[in-house]
Amino acid sequence: MSIDKAFASFANKTAKVTGSPWTFGACLAVVILWAVSGPAFKFSETWQLVINTGTTIVTFLMVFLIQNTQNRDGAAIQAKLDDLILTSAAENDFIGIEKLTEKELKALHDRCVERAQAHEKLHAKVTEEMESRARKRKPRSVARKPAARKAA
Repeated sequence: MSIDKAFASFANKTAKVTGSPWTFGACLAVVILWAVSGPAFKFSETWQLVINTGTTIVTFLMVFLIQNTQNRDGAAIQAKLDDLILTSAAENDFIGIEKLTEKELKALHDRCVERAQAHEKLHAKVTEEMESRARKRKPRSVARKPAARKAA
């Protein structure tokens, strides 16, 4: 197994475990035990250093694991979206937009908003026309003339 696959597997498992309520509870218990032990250690600098060092190391390492997991999740989502774009009537211009600058993304977003507004106006116009035609087609209730009685 390559180092990339091994690290990805480790990062996934770690992210799953550390994101669970049980892990949160265990970490909370550690902090409570540390706080309760304060009087026994006379709230010394060493006592404070233990929690500070421990949390700093865990935080430092978790940043890299979480970033790795998010990078792979983001890349997987982008690949799925790109495939949907390629197999649909959507514009291929949207493939790879995650690599654009903020300015380029804003311009693309503005273009999408303009198109959405134009589509909304067109849709409202078509709906109005269809409703107008439907009103014209409705059969009016025709008052029937009473049949002439035969004189007997």
